[in-house]
Amino acid sequence: MFSFSGQTNFCGRRCVWVNGPVIVGAGPSGLAVSACLKEQCIPFVVIERADCIASLWQKRTYDRLKLHLPKKFCQLPKLPFPEDYPEYPTKKQFITYLENYAQKFDIKPQFNECVQSAKYDEACQLWRVVTVSTSGSETEYICQMLVVATGENAEGVVPEIDGLEEFSGEVIHAKDYKSGQKYTGKKVLVVGCGNSGMELSLDLSNHNAKPSMVVRSSVHVLPREIMGKSTFDLAMMLMKWLPLWLVDKILLMLTWFILGNIQKYGVKRPSLGPLELKNHYGKTPVLDIGALEKIRSGEIKVVPGIKRFNSNSVELVNGERLDIDSVVLATGYCSNVPFWLQETEFFAKNGFPKTPFPNGWKGKRGLYASGFTRRGLAGASADALKISQDIGKVWNEELKQKKKKVHTHRRCISTF
Repeated sequence: MFSFSGQTNFCGRRCVWVNGPVIVGAGPSGLAVSACLKEQCIPFVVIERADCIASLWQKRTYDRLKLHLPKKFCQLPKLPFPEDYPEYPTKKQFITYLENYAQKFDIKPQFNECVQSAKYDEACQLWRVVTVSTSGSETEYICQMLVVATGENAEGVVPEIDGLEEFSGEVIHAKDYKSGQKYTGKKVLVVGCGNSGMELSLDLSNHNAKPSMVVRSSVHVLPREIMGKSTFDLAMMLMKWLPLWLVDKILLMLTWFILGNIQKYGVKRPSLGPLELKNHYGKTPVLDIGALEKIRSGEIKVVPGIKRFNSNSVELVNGERLDIDSVVLATGYCSNVPFWLQETEFFAKNGFPKTPFPNGWKGKRGLYASGFTRRGLAGASADALKISQDIGKVWNEELKQKKKKVHTHRRCISTF
């Protein structure tokens, strides 16, 4: 698939020439691109900083996690989920699916290699990707095409909150939360009210902890299912026939009948509809799986924004003071692309492609982005198909040119 030169450059790095693209990231996005390239017999190298595929799923997700959308919207190209999987596969089932996916397509990433920099060499018209392994050795991969597949959620976001460093209890990010079992009987402040914040609060309550959830801004909360049908599936079906704004109106009306007025519990709705908000700003609506019932009963307490932390308490913007034992920061994730990719034409400072969906998968000079559409696994799969098809065209064109040159060379020799 690739060739080791067996040489080191003046920096002491091992240099590797890659015949095909280098894919950075062995999560679902990187695996999907790899599988599609494998089917076309195009060589590639996958670089992964962790020691396993899908490290976000394997090491930085909570135990009770399930896919939020039906499995038909979450499967990767070329391989559907097993028929005996439930409509919403568990974390363990999804990891097993990904491991089987990598095995089926014989995808073998270069594990424990963290990309330090990736830069296009104008003089050579090649990409130079420098990695450092866990042992400290450096490798420089040289290639014509680079696929960025590190995803939207590569790093946890830890906001600066006044007094947080003074708090004497445990403070963790949601990526390090596994289960509410160890928090039984404790007062836990969950900062954030997205899908993670809601689910962690529910899990804490189920383990007899006393969670308080900070709801600083407005958020759409929708039922996961409406009349036995996935809310997402229903929205996709309606969008085939109706404008986006009307679909939003219908969803909100149905949500009102099912969930009631949730604003009286301290959860305010945005002025934009859930689909419009997602399309324009990438903000995903919360799909409720039981947290609202706990909020209504008072088992999950909704509180406003934080003013500051003290050694064993938190002061809220409304003047209320809460004694707490632990803090879980469900404050989201971000892309890490700006930290290693030395390119500013295609990728913005926030680590996402500047070109809006659906054209944010391809840049210039053989640069591609997979999994940055803010449309989950379905978006990553769509990117993978487009990227592999485009690389396939380039690859086949280059093969034709090489064959043409060889044919011309042989003809010249025979004439001579």
